[in-house]
Amino acid sequence: MNKQTPLVPADYAPADLVAMSEIGVPSANGHSLRSEAATAVQTMFAAASAEAGLTLDMTSGYRDYGLQTELYTGYVADLGQEAADLTSARPGYSEHQTGLAADISSQGEGCVLEQCFSTTAGGQWLAANAHRFGFILRFPDGATATTGYEFEPWHYRYVGTETSAAMQAAGTTTYEEFLGAPAAPGY
Repeated sequence: MNKQTPLVPADYAPADLVAMSEIGVPSANGHSLRSEAATAVQTMFAAASAEAGLTLDMTSGYRDYGLQTELYTGYVADLGQEAADLTSARPGYSEHQTGLAADISSQGEGCVLEQCFSTTAGGQWLAANAHRFGFILRFPDGATATTGYEFEPWHYRYVGTETSAAMQAAGTTTYEEFLGAPAAPGY
């Protein structure tokens, strides 16, 4: 999904959400993901701890249509619509509403939901390893013309290990490119 492909229905809600706290995954705000994505996050966070001594945290996960409406409205009020559209999805267009997107941070490293996260040990570990667990960096640096969003080194989308491995092997940087979908710079 992207700015050209909204959810149908707009208020879609997945039926298989799992609270991250129920499976022992650090989640500062008690977020949920769809079952398969939740298990993958759990495995990925354990690997980050075992391999690099990192404690990753899920800063955001599933957001329903109402919460996305509140967030987007706030961004528009603060930034104006043009800038808000580079930062936040409009209601009904958010990957978070699918239950497959996770905003991730690394405890004790700062740069939470900031582009400098890419320079932290946690951000670098995720960039190098998330594909092993079925995740892709959804809004990579320099891809705004394709994705429609600014660089978000914390925003990972679960696509499954087959797709993430294929994207990694092909050197494909955006999901749009991998799917052969047109660029979605705007609504």
